[in-house]
This record gives sequence, structure tokens and C-alpha cells, in this order.
Amino acid sequence: MSKNKGARIIITLECCCKNLMNTNKRRKGLFRYTSTKNRKNTPGRIELMKFCPACNQHAKFKEIK
Repeated sequence: MSKNKGARIIITLECCCKNLMNTNKRRKGLFRYTSTKNRKNTPGRIELMKFCPACNQHAKFKEIK
């Protein structure tokens, strides 16, 4: 028997480059990742450094609703 995955929730991570007026972007718009997190161990919003193809560099991705 496998354990229930009820404690894990799906989150969306959005690049912070949408707030910057960067003219050196590779393309218009913003980029989002989807991931899962454990609700019990991480009650706050998470921030991760990931590669953003829109800005063509590593940037901070913040969790959104």
C-alpha cells in the first residue's frame, strides 16, 4: 500500500522579471514553473533561483496563488 499524497500541494512559481523594465529580454511576457511542496513543512511562500528563458538568466522565482 502506498501513502496518501494529501499533504502535498501544487504551486506555481513566477519569475520576478515581470516587474523589471528590462529591454534585454529574449522574448516578451513572463515564465512560470509548476511544482509541489509539503504543506506541513513549508507553510510560507517559497522562493527559488531557477533559469528564466524570458530573461535568459537565472532569476528568483516566487510562489503565487
